[in-house]
Amino acid sequence: MFSFFYELNPALQAFIACMFTFLITALGSASVFFFKKFNKTLLDSFLSISAGVMIAASFFSLINPAIEMSENLNLIPSIVLTIGILGGTLLLFIGDKIFEKKIKVSNNKKRISLLFFSIMLHNIPEGMAIGVAFGSVIYGLNGATIGAAISLAIGIGIQNFPEGSAISLPLVSSGVNKKKAFLIGAVSAIVEPIAGIIGASLVLKMSIVLPYLLAFAAGAMLYVVVEEIIPESQNSEKKDLMAFITLIGFSLMMILDIALG
Repeated sequence: MFSFFYELNPALQAFIACMFTFLITALGSASVFFFKKFNKTLLDSFLSISAGVMIAASFFSLINPAIEMSENLNLIPSIVLTIGILGGTLLLFIGDKIFEKKIKVSNNKKRISLLFFSIMLHNIPEGMAIGVAFGSVIYGLNGATIGAAISLAIGIGIQNFPEGSAISLPLVSSGVNKKKAFLIGAVSAIVEPIAGIIGASLVLKMSIVLPYLLAFAAGAMLYVVVEEIIPESQNSEKKDLMAFITLIGFSLMMILDIALG
């Protein structure tokens, strides 16, 4: 049934996978049409699952292949991982500071625009991570398989649903009409298919940068989890439950990665 997909160019595979994650974000944003109010506990649960999924995806689908690729290229894995992870972290850290500074001095209309671009910035490494995962399959690394790349896309898709809801629902609560809130949430993920193609293309043309790109994508994803998703999900009275749900998300992604990898 899916044999045609396995025969496609990795860049095209990444594009299709990222279109899936984009559509899941749009589906999450569409929740504004079905709920007048959003349940904070339910939203925190979604975010907690997302955090666990992204942490597992970072390790099993990105960091592990980066270690093996580094060894195959006679590079020092610890140095490669440090450079890549901190590089991905630093990029988002700087981006956050730039947008945070501008948002504080902006009116409401400009604030929405800056929020939109800030969210887009966070979606770029997700798309690149998928692209790098599909592109790395051609090198035959342990852990770098079509199944692992698909599981990464599914994992990111899972966390994109609550992300879409987390963007659009608060906008409606702040007075933005439902259609506009939906579009802002949905379109914020349109960069993922573009980033997916770029990630896969870089890997296919420059194999020497693959371990760095894998680590870079992992670092960016982990930064989003630590800086944004976990603090938001823990901002409730049910912190213990949210921590448990986070580990459920991690376990689900781990099982999915092992089963498909």
